[in-house]
Amino acid sequence: MRVPLSWLREYVDLPATETGRDVQTKLIEVGLEVETVEQLGAGLKGPLVVGKVLTIEELEGFKKPIRFCTVDVGTANGTGEPQEIVCGARNFAVGDKVVVVLPGAVLPGDFAIAARKTYGKTSHGMICSGDELGMGDDGTGGIIVLPPEHEAGTDAIELLELVDEVLDIAVTPDRGYALSMRGVARETAIAYGLPLRDPALLDVPAPNSFGYPVKVGDPLGCDRFTARTVTGLQPEARSPIWLRRRLQKVGMRPISLAVDITNYVMMELGQPLHAYDRSRIQGTIGVRRAEQGEKFTTLDGTKRVLDAEDLVITDDRGPIGLAGVMGGANTEIADSETDPETGRVSGTTEVVVEAAHFDAISIARTARRHRLASEASKRFERGVDPLAAAAAAQRTVDLLVLLAGGSAEAGVTEAIAPTGPRTITMPADHPDKVAGVAYGRETVVRRLQEVGCDVYGQDDLTVTVPSWRPDLAEPNDLAEEVIRLEGYENLPSTLPKPPAGRGLTERQRLHRRVGRALAGAGYVESLSYPFIGEGVFDQLGLDADDTNRRVVKLVNPLSDEEPALRTTLLPGLLSALRRNDGRGSHDLALFETGLVFYPQDELKIAGRLPVDRRPTDEEIASLTAALPVQPRHAAVVLAGAREQAGWWGKGRPADWADAVESARTIAHEAGVELIVDQGQYGPWHPGRCAELKVVVDGEIVSVGHAGELHPRVVKALGVPARTCAMELDLDRLEQAGEGVLRAPRISTFPVATQDVALVVDKEVPAAVVEYFLTGGAGELLESIRLFDVFEGEQIGEGKKSLAYALRFRAADRTLTVDEASAARDAAVALAAERTGAVLRGA
Repeated sequence: MRVPLSWLREYVDLPATETGRDVQTKLIEVGLEVETVEQLGAGLKGPLVVGKVLTIEELEGFKKPIRFCTVDVGTANGTGEPQEIVCGARNFAVGDKVVVVLPGAVLPGDFAIAARKTYGKTSHGMICSGDELGMGDDGTGGIIVLPPEHEAGTDAIELLELVDEVLDIAVTPDRGYALSMRGVARETAIAYGLPLRDPALLDVPAPNSFGYPVKVGDPLGCDRFTARTVTGLQPEARSPIWLRRRLQKVGMRPISLAVDITNYVMMELGQPLHAYDRSRIQGTIGVRRAEQGEKFTTLDGTKRVLDAEDLVITDDRGPIGLAGVMGGANTEIADSETDPETGRVSGTTEVVVEAAHFDAISIARTARRHRLASEASKRFERGVDPLAAAAAAQRTVDLLVLLAGGSAEAGVTEAIAPTGPRTITMPADHPDKVAGVAYGRETVVRRLQEVGCDVYGQDDLTVTVPSWRPDLAEPNDLAEEVIRLEGYENLPSTLPKPPAGRGLTERQRLHRRVGRALAGAGYVESLSYPFIGEGVFDQLGLDADDTNRRVVKLVNPLSDEEPALRTTLLPGLLSALRRNDGRGSHDLALFETGLVFYPQDELKIAGRLPVDRRPTDEEIASLTAALPVQPRHAAVVLAGAREQAGWWGKGRPADWADAVESARTIAHEAGVELIVDQGQYGPWHPGRCAELKVVVDGEIVSVGHAGELHPRVVKALGVPARTCAMELDLDRLEQAGEGVLRAPRISTFPVATQDVALVVDKEVPAAVVEYFLTGGAGELLESIRLFDVFEGEQIGEGKKSLAYALRFRAADRTLTVDEASAARDAAVALAAERTGAVLRGA
C-alpha cells in the first residue's frame, strides 16, 4: 500500500515538521512494515509552468514527425514573449494547455534543461510528459494536456503536486484494513496520540423500496450489497488533476472519471466498488454462484470459463461481473466520443454504483483459480469492513455529482444478511501473562478502545470487535494489539533457563557427527526444498510399483510443478549439482541430511491442538499418528575429479567406490559395521551399484544404495557423465548402533596375526563372510581385512576364494598361539555355518 504523506495529513493533523521518515518510524513501532519512503520530486527545480500552445509548425525532412511550437508561458520566462520549443509528441493541438519546463530548470534524474539547437531550430525548453516529471503513467502515453481553466505561467510544480513523500507499506494478510488511507490514518493517529478524522463518517440515507432492484441468491457469499444510481453525468467530464495525481501516487493509472472515482474511494476507505453503465444492464442485479462451464468476458477482454464455486454478479442475461474480482465487458463504462460533424459528446450518462461485501475465502479462491489478482480481490481476501459499504457508495455518489455534474437518485438499495457484532471474553490480565509485563487493566482497556473495540467489565473483559478487524478472533489477538501498541521494543529480554543436565539428544549428536565427518571428507552441504514433481521418478528410472512413488501431496503447493513431498534426497542434490556444473564448477562433492516423507497406510485427520495450555501426551500422540512417516536420510552426489591433479600426481576422477566410502564414513560415526553387497536399484548402474545393509535386532536389513548413476538417468537429469550418488536411511542406521560411541582402548601388548582363506559360492558377498568371521572371532579380534580374491580351476566352478588377515590382541596380556588359533577357528566355524564357507585346501 502506497500512502502519500500529503493525503495522510487530511485525516490526521501531523506536526508540520514531521517528515516521511518520522512517520515511517512511528508506524513501524505500532507494527506496520513500512519498507521505503519515496521522495517524489527529489532534485526537481523550476521554472516549470503552465503553457498555452499558440502555433505549431510541422518540420519536414526528418525520420520522425517533429513540430516547432510557440507557447505562451506568461511572464515565467522574464520577457512575456512566446517560448519557442521543439517537440516530437502528437497528442496536443493549438490552444491546448501543456506543462513547460524552461531553461535553468532541473528535472528528476538530475536532467538539466538548457536552450539547444536541434532539428535546425533552437528549442528554449521542453513540453513535458508525465514520465519525464516522475508522475508515472497517466494513460495518455504522451504530453500532459491540462484543463483549459489553468492560466499560462501558473507554477506547475504546485499544480501537479510533484513534490511529496510516499510511504510504501507491506501489508500482512491479517491487516487488510491497512490497504486503505482510512486504515493507515487510524494507525498513524494512534501512534501519535492524535484524533482521527474518519472519512467514512458520512450522512447516508436509509434504504428504501425504490432503489435499483437487487436479488442476493447466496447470502453466505455476499452478506451485504448496496446499490446507488446517478444520472445526468456529463460524458466529457474528466478527472481533475488532484484526483489523477492521488491515484498515480498510490500506484494506479487514471482511466475515466467514473472509474477513477471508484478507485479513489477504494483507496480512501478500503471498500472496493464497481460502476455499471445503467443503459447496459438488463433487469434485476443478482448475486449467485456460477453454473459449471458458464462463460463470461471480463473487463480485460479475456473470455473465462467459470467454476461452480465462483461468485458472480448477474442481470437477466447472465453474468455481468466476477464478484469481488473484476467487472464484465458487457456493462463497462463507455468511453466518451465526439461526433466530428455535430461536436456532440456521447458516452455513459447513467451509472449504478455497487458496494458489496463478499466472503473472503470465496474471492481468494476465485482470484487464484482464474489467475486474476486485482486491487479489489486483494482487499476482499484480507477482509473488508462490511459496514463501510454504504459510506463508500455515498462517497462515490457525492464525487460523481460534484465532478461529473450528475444527479443522485433518491432510491437506495441495501440487501443485508443479518449478523451480530463479534465479542470476545478475556481476563483483564491476559496481555500481562502473554507479554510478561504488568500493563494493568487501564492500559489494556485504553489500547483496545484505540483500535476501535468496545470494552466492558472489570476482571473479565467483554470486548466487542470493530467491523474492520476480522483478524481479531480470540484473546491472544487482543493481547497482541495491546503489546504492539505499547511497543515491542519495551518487552524485556529474558533468556530461557533450560533445566540442568539436558542438551542435545544422542540422535541430534549423531546427525551433527555425520555432517562434520562428511564435511571433513571434502563434501559441501547443500540444502534443498522438500518438494518434488512426480515426473522426477521417471527420470530416476524407478519401477511403476516402487514405494518411493507413493507421495504425500500438498493441498496448496508453492508450485504446481512440485506438488508433492520428497521420498528421496537425490532430486534436490542432483539439481544443485547440475546448477553448479552449469556455472563452471565441475569438480563437485555435495551432501545433504534431511527428512523424507511417506504416506500412512491409513489416512488420519489431525486434531487442532490447544494454545492456552500444554497439550496432553494423548493429544500430541494423536497429532503425531496423523503425520506422514518422516525418516531422516543422508545422501551424497559426486562428479568430476575426486583428487585434483598437480605436482603430486595425476589425480583421479570420482567413482562408485567414493560413494560407497561415504556410506562407510557415516556408518563409522554411528558405530555400525556396514555390509556392502552387490545391488540393483532405480537410478544406479546395475553393474556399479552397491546395496548397503546393517544388522538390526539380529536381522540383516537394507538401508540404502551407493554407486554410479545409470547413463539414462544422467542424460534425463542433465548431470555430468559418470556422476555417482549414495543415499541411506539414518534412522535405520541409528537403530543398528549400540548407543553412545566408546573410545577405543589402546593395548600395549603385541598383536597376533592369523590369515585364513575360505572358499564360498560366487554369489556370497565378501562383506557377509567378513561379518560372520567378526562375530565368531569374539572380543580378541582387533581388525579384519580382505586382502585377496581368487577364482580359477583350482577352486572349482562357481566358487571363489576369499583371503582375510585377522589381527588379534588382548588388553591385559600377550596372546598365546593357542588362544589366537582358537579365536580364528571360532570365526571360521561361524562363517562356515552361516555361509557354507570351507577352508581352502581342507
